[in-house]
Amino acid sequence: MTLPEALTPEVLYTRCDPAALGIASSAELAELDTALIHERALEAIQLGLDIRHDGYNIYLLGEPGSGRHAIVNQLLESQRRTGQPPSDWCYVNNFTDSSKPELLRLPCGRGAPLRDDMQHLVEELTPAISAVFESEEYRSRVEAMQEEEKQRELAAVQALGDESVQHGVALLKTPHGFAFVPLKEDHEATLTQDEFEQLPPERQAEFGAQIKALHERMHKLMGEFPRWRRELQARLKQTGSEALQVTVTHLIDDLRPKYADLPEVCAFLDAVLADIVASGESLRESTHSEGDIETTTYSSTLAVQRYLVNLLVEHPADGARPVIYEDHPTLQNLVGRVEHVAHMGTLLSNFTLIRGGALQRANGGFLVLDALKVLSQPYAWEGLKRCLKAGRVRIESLYDLIGLSSTVQLEPEPMPLELKIVLIGERQVYYLLCQYDPEFGALFKINADLESEIRRSPDNTQVYARLIATLARREALRPLSAAAIARLIEHSARLADDAERLTARTRPLADLMREAEHFAGQAPSPWIEPAHVEAALQARRRRNERLRLRYQEAMLRGQLLIDSSGSQVGQVNGLAVVQLDDSSFGHPMRITATVRAGEGQVIDIEREVKLGGPIHSKGVLILSAFLAARFGAREPLSLKASLVFEQSYGGVEGDSASLAELCALLSALSGVPIRQSLAMTGSVNQLGVVQPIGGVNEKIEGFFDLCAARGLSGEQGVLIPQANVCQLMLRADVVMAVRAGRFRIWAVSDVDQALELLTGHPAGRPDAQGRMAAGSVNALVATRLARLAPKRRAAEAAAVRKPAQPSGKP
Repeated sequence: MTLPEALTPEVLYTRCDPAALGIASSAELAELDTALIHERALEAIQLGLDIRHDGYNIYLLGEPGSGRHAIVNQLLESQRRTGQPPSDWCYVNNFTDSSKPELLRLPCGRGAPLRDDMQHLVEELTPAISAVFESEEYRSRVEAMQEEEKQRELAAVQALGDESVQHGVALLKTPHGFAFVPLKEDHEATLTQDEFEQLPPERQAEFGAQIKALHERMHKLMGEFPRWRRELQARLKQTGSEALQVTVTHLIDDLRPKYADLPEVCAFLDAVLADIVASGESLRESTHSEGDIETTTYSSTLAVQRYLVNLLVEHPADGARPVIYEDHPTLQNLVGRVEHVAHMGTLLSNFTLIRGGALQRANGGFLVLDALKVLSQPYAWEGLKRCLKAGRVRIESLYDLIGLSSTVQLEPEPMPLELKIVLIGERQVYYLLCQYDPEFGALFKINADLESEIRRSPDNTQVYARLIATLARREALRPLSAAAIARLIEHSARLADDAERLTARTRPLADLMREAEHFAGQAPSPWIEPAHVEAALQARRRRNERLRLRYQEAMLRGQLLIDSSGSQVGQVNGLAVVQLDDSSFGHPMRITATVRAGEGQVIDIEREVKLGGPIHSKGVLILSAFLAARFGAREPLSLKASLVFEQSYGGVEGDSASLAELCALLSALSGVPIRQSLAMTGSVNQLGVVQPIGGVNEKIEGFFDLCAARGLSGEQGVLIPQANVCQLMLRADVVMAVRAGRFRIWAVSDVDQALELLTGHPAGRPDAQGRMAAGSVNALVATRLARLAPKRRAAEAAAVRKPAQPSGKP
């Protein structure tokens, strides 16, 4: 078997030639159309925007930092001038039931004038009402009617008094009311008590009967007076209404021509006029407290403020559709709310305190929401779905939903809903909603999946240069030189963890450009140059390397046991990656294996103590299957092996160390030592084929840093899977060390290649009969397993011959 050659420096880092860009700086590049990068996703978004049927809302899938919001905003801004213009929405008082305010829909740009006109009307109405009721004409009419009523009552009493005189009885007014007293024969004076008692009994009885009848008539007359006064009040009210109608009709008629094309507004103006006229004197009383703002606004439903217009949603007259992004999507911020004001110890509200939410503001246009933020707010997700299913927005109180409110609430008329919602979230959230929310698929029928990476081709490199130029312009940065753009493209490949790919995440690129701008400003330099980009990268590594240096220091001090020279049996340097928030680093880990006679069991100590994750445990089972398939074809394996990550005190997950574990196990079985100057990474399948892993650049650099700290001898190196070669974008110091022959990197495709590089002995690939070359590693493994088989059989036979021990029980 031919061993693979060490990788050449050219393979370790794929450069971007600045000359291939054909520019001197980013100032020469045009703005980038995002469709060139996210064509599939933008087609899906456009489809969702074009389909007008219900449920065709959009879920945008993408990673944080991929520029999701900027892409959506750019696309929606281009759609604002298309489609039907949005409407202005107003709430007005319901003069039939004030607890149920009514909704007015107006063309865009017409709501503000109506609000201002009604405000002006109310301001004119107060002095107009006072002028009407304080005018000389009105007062004269009122006084005349009051005098007429007074004379009517006096005449009625006078008529009854005259009639009583004819019957010899006088009507007298006393401090306690009216009284009937008998008269003398000459009708000039009334009888005293003594004179009345001296009259014959017949005459006394006659007077008594007449007085009783007169009292009944007086009582009946007194009963008519309240009715006459109510009639007077009705006439006074009618008089006030007539007087008001003349003035208010003139004020209302001044507004009608302006809104003649809006029947709903005309009907509202008619209702206002009718209510003012019907209110009459009551409306006059409400204006007496106009100096008290609270009383004027909240005292009663008869106040003039009920004729105002609450402009809930206002749009410009040019017809541009709204694009709303709600950063804090609570239930009330989505569907609106009804505010209350404390007045004299009581919470009061009316239609002027209704406030719109994001759904109302975005109606007729587009609403952009972060999926995770909506899901994390109580009742917000259910409230949003309820509105979408109903096709209208009903303002809901959170207190009503949880049953804490027992007072009468306003019930504003629901608003018809006509908008597109764009939910932005990660892929995991989307698939969880699809699986666990049966209503989600019916409401968000369009999924737009942004690209995480793009292929690094010459054409895409030109496109990516335009992306960098676009980001620089948006951030108001100085131009980047062609060499700086090339360096950013190379760093983008490193972020994609693939030399043949470029990351579509714009946030880390924009952050790096802003930091490079800082160093360019310190220079100072008119352009951002590669040196400034390198300075920004170095500063970023510097501020994120505390933990990496702690690991390295522990290795250099011998506290974390890692050898980088010599040879050991059953011991290999595996490679791991520590992932931090916005950075990661690799470091070696010692993996050891021990072997003894047993029943063919490979013990994963990490799994036994519950530190190993399921993927790591799967990798150990796979290497066990490879071992059994290669060496257990003729006879069952008679070993018991243990594998462990030494000095690992946290969880272990992933199968990228399964190749290293297998090599350590084969070394322990064969007795052939492994070179400790080498480290390795890769997973292995049941056939012994090495499979790719993640974080290959960080893993190589982690072992390189340790070796460089101890001194590079030219013997150190790393084994990686062949499939990972295309992903190499190593640091410049690693590439330089490889070029100088002080560090080497090999790519292996199967376990036998790895064994030969690690041990310096031939692996001994099995022939057609399964035999290995004598003296090879595999032959030594087979020999060791053959020696363990008799020991296992002897142990089993001894266990069968051993008599059972008495239990000591009867």
